[in-house]
Amino acid sequence: MMELPLGGVCGAGESKKLETGKWRAFRPVVDKAMCVKCGRCADFCPDSCMEIGPDGAEVNLYYCKGCMICMRECPVNAISKEVEVK
Repeated sequence: MMELPLGGVCGAGESKKLETGKWRAFRPVVDKAMCVKCGRCADFCPDSCMEIGPDGAEVNLYYCKGCMICMRECPVNAISKEVEVK
C-alpha cells in the first residue's frame, strides 16, 4: 500500500500506482458507433482514464472512479452509464 503525505496529496502520476476503479457505483459505457473521436471525454477525465483509439473512446476501468464527467461532456451522447456490479 502506498503511504500518502499529510493532507493526502499525491505527486503527478502517483495515482497510477493505485487501483482506484473499485470505488465507483457507475461505469461509463461508450457506444462506438456514435463516438466521433473528438477527445472531449479524455480532455475532461480527471483521472485520465479515457483514451481515443481507432474505434472510438476507450475506458480504463482499472482507474475510472465513475464520476461520469465523460458522459456529461460528450457532445454526441455516445457515453452512457450502467450500474457497477461487484
